[in-house]
Amino acid sequence: MAQFGSKLGYLIRQRSLQVALLLWVLICLGTLWLCHGTMPLPIGPHPDRPAAQVISSSIAIVFLVLEAGLVALITLRRPLPDLAERAPERAVALRETVFLWIYGAVVLLAGRFIGIHYFGEAIAMHLNGSLVGATRVQSPIEVYTWAAYNGILLGLVPYAVFRLRGYSNQQLNLKSANLKSDVMVIFVVLAIGCFMDLVLGPNITNLTRHQQIVGGLLTFVVHMFGTDLPIMIFIYSILAPRYARLASPVTAFLLGAASYPAMHVFESWTRYDSLSNSVLSVLVVFLFFFPPGIMKSFLTVRTGNAWVHLWGFHAITPHVTLDTRLIVRDFDIR
Repeated sequence: MAQFGSKLGYLIRQRSLQVALLLWVLICLGTLWLCHGTMPLPIGPHPDRPAAQVISSSIAIVFLVLEAGLVALITLRRPLPDLAERAPERAVALRETVFLWIYGAVVLLAGRFIGIHYFGEAIAMHLNGSLVGATRVQSPIEVYTWAAYNGILLGLVPYAVFRLRGYSNQQLNLKSANLKSDVMVIFVVLAIGCFMDLVLGPNITNLTRHQQIVGGLLTFVVHMFGTDLPIMIFIYSILAPRYARLASPVTAFLLGAASYPAMHVFESWTRYDSLSNSVLSVLVVFLFFFPPGIMKSFLTVRTGNAWVHLWGFHAITPHVTLDTRLIVRDFDIR
């Protein structure tokens, strides 16, 4: 108990955590202020209740912190991996981080313009309707283009470049140091996520058996290339060790958590046609994606294995459990 109190006191004293908590409060208040009682962005089932999104996101943070605590308990006897040792010296790590983010920003921005030009909607990190409710039907070619664009430019290319620079899979957080422990963590996190998905709302169980099998497999494949692998490689394979080299452990963890929403600033439901909508779009992106970013970052920092977050908290839940309905509709699977 004394050790727990000591660790809690250490966390509370961290300036980066204090700043993160303050920013979260400002994000919540800023969202409510800019919405004026109605969410102008096409996100969520209740645009007339933006406060509900703020409250649910805050509850999600509490729940995921508790879940992270459970993972910490499961891995209590496991030594904490030193991610900083997997990164190059500080100057090189900073240079690689900056250039990777510049590259990522160009790819994401280009995807927005290319998608709007050819399909009428941006190529983002998620398909239209993923997790938030669809506003249109996407063609199969659009879905395949999305998966190929993100998979190649945000997954394959960064991985190939850093492997050519001499970094091993272990240095890229892609090799398990304790497979038995990693499998246990994946099983627990996956079980919790699937349970929540299957009891809280519409999900894959609402489909026919044929739709579940065909749509589920197709959903798994396209999301693996369209968002799962790109997020894992870009943030939790490459950036996470460099954050650990450049900052304190708590700050590095928070940077990993914040990087997840940062990759989603051009989601299909974001609007950048006015200053108010632009600010609101960024705030809602962080409101929606920062909570899962916390869990993804924690799983990577605690295990040193980026695959853990992918299998436990991305590929199956929520995409197969929830987004199979989306793919079934887009591909007209009956």
